[in-house]
Amino acid sequence: MTRLEHVNLVVADIEPSLKFLMAAFPHWRIRQQGKSTWYGKQRNWLHFGDDETYLTLNDEGEGEPRDLQGHTQGLAHLAFEVSGIEELTERLALSGFNPRIALDGHGHRRNVYYVDGNGLEFEFVEYSSDDPVLRNASDEL
Repeated sequence: MTRLEHVNLVVADIEPSLKFLMAAFPHWRIRQQGKSTWYGKQRNWLHFGDDETYLTLNDEGEGEPRDLQGHTQGLAHLAFEVSGIEELTERLALSGFNPRIALDGHGHRRNVYYVDGNGLEFEFVEYSSDDPVLRNASDEL
């Protein structure tokens, strides 16, 4: 078995990312939080998720986030499969978040992209088929 257990992210400030994630995933919770020293620098951290999967947020990040329209190396976005993508976009709108790339569909999937308060991009995708061939079809092929 292989599965992604967690992603560890460094941000300038935990609160803007946590606010976004709490709106996107109301069923998730803060699992743990604390303080640590990372290569001589004190920082706060927290784990936000469920019993199986979580995101680690660490504060005191330095520098500018990666330009999402540029070509520099680094994380482009994190993508989550969801059911009820309209409900998700409504929850995020009520919390003050607007999509960077509006809800759009292709074949058997619908996607929407958001950027949190730290410049991290999140994609949400909803599939209308369980058939992997249909789910993974691309109009770019």
